[in-house]
Amino acid sequence: MTQTMHFGVTLPQIKRSWAEARDAATTFDELGFDSVWVCDHFYGVPMPNLPIFEAWSELAAVGALTRRVELGTLVTPVFFRNPAVLAKQVATIDHVSNGRTVVGLGGGWFAMEFESYGLPFPAVGERLRALDETATALRRLWTEPSVTLEGAHVTLRDAMCEPKPVRRPPILIGGGGEQRTLRIAAKYADMTHWFALGLETLLHKKEVLERHCEEIGRDPGTIELTMGAPVVVTSSDAEAKAFLEAIPEERRPYVAVGSPEQVVDRLRPYIEAGFTGFTFNNAIYRTPEQIALVGDLLKLVATEVPVGAH
Repeated sequence: MTQTMHFGVTLPQIKRSWAEARDAATTFDELGFDSVWVCDHFYGVPMPNLPIFEAWSELAAVGALTRRVELGTLVTPVFFRNPAVLAKQVATIDHVSNGRTVVGLGGGWFAMEFESYGLPFPAVGERLRALDETATALRRLWTEPSVTLEGAHVTLRDAMCEPKPVRRPPILIGGGGEQRTLRIAAKYADMTHWFALGLETLLHKKEVLERHCEEIGRDPGTIELTMGAPVVVTSSDAEAKAFLEAIPEERRPYVAVGSPEQVVDRLRPYIEAGFTGFTFNNAIYRTPEQIALVGDLLKLVATEVPVGAH
């Protein structure tokens, strides 16, 4: 049995022009990427005065310009938008793109943007409770004629979302908190997304997710494992060395630097562990053509690797 690989890339969004975002999106679409992603922040992290495009508005425009890439957020925090309004936004973009939206959800963490915009930012336990209720609301609004829900943070009374999306948008749960976030992922996620924290750490999180799935009777194989791929394609060993020396020492073990073939060799153990989605950051030094080659090589490697070899 082999794996179906997916590779995505983030779109220009922070300190970038619409022309740059537009051109990148159409290029990524033409090069064969499976998905494009934006972060969902109101402030350009880490500083509030950094210009940043609003996530779902950018994806709506990109959806009208592209033909095949899926469109997603990494990730949309609860309390940024009323869940019913978000469901309506996403359903509309799903029609614009003919069924290509993916909704990444998370608890949020950048307190300044919540507080400045007058949005609730309760303790993490309450944010995760809201995440659970939001995922419930979205799924029901996209599939049921009307929805009534009385939660601690989400209240719906005979709420309708018409037209329904072209397809029920996959839900991605971002984050690896083992007690709450991964339990929520086991209940609702079609996909998870984790940072590159090293193979041993991610294997542990995978095991925790599997245990949560077993507790509720869900097949963990129905959840796609995806991760951010800190990959830098370089043209020489000297260039790779220079790049590594320029980043903090503690980050170096988690960054794959080198030729496309060398980068894929670094990612191969994650494929063997069952990861099938890799998202590349467009802002790190590389060309779209180079990173597309990495994606093509990943898919080739996947035909040789048994699922969950670890």
